[in-house]
Amino acid sequence: MAAISREEVAHLARLSRLAVTEEELDRFAGQLDVILQSVARIGDVAADDIPPTSHSVPLTNVYRDDVVQPSLKQADVLAGAPDAAEGRFRVPRILSEEE
Repeated sequence: MAAISREEVAHLARLSRLAVTEEELDRFAGQLDVILQSVARIGDVAADDIPPTSHSVPLTNVYRDDVVQPSLKQADVLAGAPDAAEGRFRVPRILSEEE
């Protein structure tokens, strides 16, 4: 793979709207070249006999059964509310009727 040029780095910087100095153009060209070579090597490593994976270790979902458990009574919960009406928390309206 050919090395990325300073002009290509400058073009990428313009597209990204980044202001870079002349020294940064040289430094970024070398760094981007290493990154592009590393990405290119992935294609060499991938083989047809290796199945694609999304994670390096198998994942399983762990579910638990829903079990009804005792909870607070509605009156106890609403007792700590600053304002309650009709068995619910009452909060100030934040949207108008038109929205």
